[in-house]
Amino acid sequence: MSARVEQFQSLFTASPDNELFRFSLAQALIDAGRDSEAIPHLEFCTGKKDDWMMPRIMLGKILLASGETARARLLLESALKLAIDQDHEDPAAELQDLLVGI
Repeated sequence: MSARVEQFQSLFTASPDNELFRFSLAQALIDAGRDSEAIPHLEFCTGKKDDWMMPRIMLGKILLASGETARARLLLESALKLAIDQDHEDPAAELQDLLVGI
């Protein structure tokens, strides 16, 4: 297990309702190539904050890569709306490109 995964796994274990620890753990898992293990943490984050764009993008990409196109599309469309509403131009452009392909 990578040091980052271990670090955030410990924080998550100590405080499982902390969305920031779960998001950081999800990022570490993705960086370690363990995308499927990141899914429940990203789902928790998307449920915790309606205006949190990044977990939606990350989860949408994982689902898209695993063939869950319909679910991925919903998340990516939601993330695109947030990107536009929050004036995040680069993520908005990336999401538009992703959505054209689905």
